Amino acid sequence: MVIPVHDVNPVRRTPWVTYALIAANVLVFLSTPGIAGSVSGESSLAQLCHLHAFLDHYAAVPRELIHDQLPGAVPTGEVAVGPNGPGCVIGRPDYDKSPALSVLTALFLHGSWLHLLGNMLFLLIFGNNIEDRMGHVRYFLFYVVCGYAASYGFALLNDDSAEPLIGASGAIAGVLGAYLVLYPRARVWVLVPFLIFLPLRLPAWLVLGFWFVLQAVYSSGEVVSDAGTVAYAAHIVGFLTGMLLAWPLKPGTPPPPEPRGLLFGRRARPRQTW
Repeated sequence: MVIPVHDVNPVRRTPWVTYALIAANVLVFLSTPGIAGSVSGESSLAQLCHLHAFLDHYAAVPRELIHDQLPGAVPTGEVAVGPNGPGCVIGRPDYDKSPALSVLTALFLHGSWLHLLGNMLFLLIFGNNIEDRMGHVRYFLFYVVCGYAASYGFALLNDDSAEPLIGASGAIAGVLGAYLVLYPRARVWVLVPFLIFLPLRLPAWLVLGFWFVLQAVYSSGEVVSDAGTVAYAAHIVGFLTGMLLAWPLKPGTPPPPEPRGLLFGRRARPRQTW
């Protein structure tokens, strides 16, 4: 997988919504029990029980989204010792949960530092240009719509699943789809792992097209063993939704600047006037 680090595509306005989304995701992650405090991902039983209770409350669950049926028993966040040893206490939920609203809250939840930082890197690099093209309010609505489409699309394909669905990946996939439509020829600096990380400047259509193909391959479950824990289908739905919503804006979108220099080894950014 190539790692994007920068795109040669200047913006005309400060991407305040993109910055705010990144800040909100980081703050929510730091407030999530049992995750942020451990870089290794190892947590005590009490932290895990608290985390499970937190996710059952705020994460989107496919079965709940499609059938609108909330479970009768959920982790309470407490620990007790039973016949088989210590474990998480299960009881009736002491809260009211809206499945539709849980999609919004789930967009700001992440399962690990790697999950969070990977998503925020893609959002930072590609989100600023989409916000610049759409405007702040329309961009935020676009982001949320892509997130909802990705979550419900995944839920329709996995309507019996009770696994919590978390992360901003579906919404960010929509941003990537929009970028592919609006700026296919923009140059993106990426790191390609080949013995060492090689810096290359590649067109966006190649970087994002390759990313989309990988999601499609991964979603089949034949290449990676964790296809059941990563919602690759949500990425695909979000990406296609972003492409569809951005298509009407394509005719009026100014092309990105043509960078000078080689695609490898020299980073040249042309002067650009607006």
